[in-house]
This record gives sequence, structure tokens and C-alpha cells, in this order.
Amino acid sequence: MALDVQTCVDEIIEQSEQLATDVAGHLEAPIEHCPGWTVAELLEHLIKVQWFWATVVEQRLETPPEGAGPGPIERGDLVGRFRDGAYHLAAVLGAAEQDQPVWTWAPLQHDVAFVTRHQVQEIVVHHWDGAHALGRTMIVSADVACDAIEEFLTFSVSSDVDPADPPRPALDGALGLRCTDVDKGWTVRDAATPGTVTFERGVAAGVASLSATSADLLLWLYSRVEIPSTPEASELGERLRALCFTT
Repeated sequence: MALDVQTCVDEIIEQSEQLATDVAGHLEAPIEHCPGWTVAELLEHLIKVQWFWATVVEQRLETPPEGAGPGPIERGDLVGRFRDGAYHLAAVLGAAEQDQPVWTWAPLQHDVAFVTRHQVQEIVVHHWDGAHALGRTMIVSADVACDAIEEFLTFSVSSDVDPADPPRPALDGALGLRCTDVDKGWTVRDAATPGTVTFERGVAAGVASLSATSADLLLWLYSRVEIPSTPEASELGERLRALCFTT
């Protein structure tokens, strides 16, 4: 995990607190990139997700938790329940040994560190959803965004260790993702198994690339924003997004 545990915990709290503050009184606003959702459904989703992973880590579960989840959620309690759940998740993750084995959906990593890292990405993207619904902006630091991009490219795309089933069309090329706010980038290319990709750090000269801030590259991977580019890079980008599991 590139980010230290305290940074992850602080980010979960900060992003959750800001989201709770932003959306209070605006529960009916529609979430553009989650069809059929309003802010209320977004908060319900986050309450359930954060309860799920707090339970997995707190109980050191080797299978997904069973039962009724966080229980009934009254609409008037949504913001408070979300805020409480976020602080509980952060406390559980901060107190846990990161190398403790727990259930995760990632074939490559079954430990608390995976949960800690991924829950940063979860709240960042959904904070953006909430802020966007209200016409507001939110800030993602370059360190957080870059780590989330690497995490996404490791776990959330069709790869040799986790190929899409059924298989999807190949990338059929190499695509660079180049940050404009920090000196970082990644090159995604076809892996050995048909319909899968791998990545490496850095972007060589001449590679068709999408260039944007680190935050916008992360949001592009989640199909939240578009990044203008050359026809070649845009076509490769659409093929890459078709190989992504997470939207």
C-alpha cells in the first residue's frame, strides 16, 4: 500500500465528513452517473458498504458477512448514520493489523490492507458523485489519486490473474495515462491472456496517451468525466474502459 494507514484513515474521515456536510438538506438531488439514484440512495449505499467492510475487518471474516446488514435506515437519519458509519470504519481500519487475513473480492490480496486502501477510493469517487449532483467541486490530493489509479489498474481491470468472464475484446495496443499535475504516468497494454491487460509505471515517448490531472484520470477510469485526446488515444481509452470491472 503506497499510502500509509493514517493517511488512508484521515482521507476516509475527511472525504466522508465533507460529503455529509455537502449533501445535508439535498437528499433528492439525482446522481448523474448512478442511474436511478438520488443523494439518499448514494448515502444508503455508502452506509451499507462501510458497514460491510468494517464488519469484515472487525470480525476478521474469511467469508462475506451474513445477516441483515446495518439494519433499517430512516430517511431522516441518513446523514447521521452515514457519518457515524464512516468514523466507525476509519477507527476499525486504523486499529487493525494491516497484514491480518480477511475476505476480499480481489484474487491477489486477502488482507486488511486491501480494504483500507480500497475504501479510500470508494469514498473519493462517491464524494465526487455527491458534490457533482449539487454543482460543487471537491479536492483529491495527487498522492491519493495516484495511489487510487494504481490500485484500480491492479485490481479492477481484466488481467491474467482475474480475467473477465466471458472474455472481452482486447485492448489491442498500448495506452498511456499521463498526469499533468505531478510527474507520474502509467502505460496499459495487452497481457498474455486474450482480453486482459497489464500496466507499468511511466509513459514512453510516442505512446498514445490521455493527459489530465491525477484526479481526472481516476474519475475517467470510473467513467465520471471525459478527457479530450487524439482519436487513437480516445479509441484505446474506450477499449480500456470496456475491460474495467468497476464503474
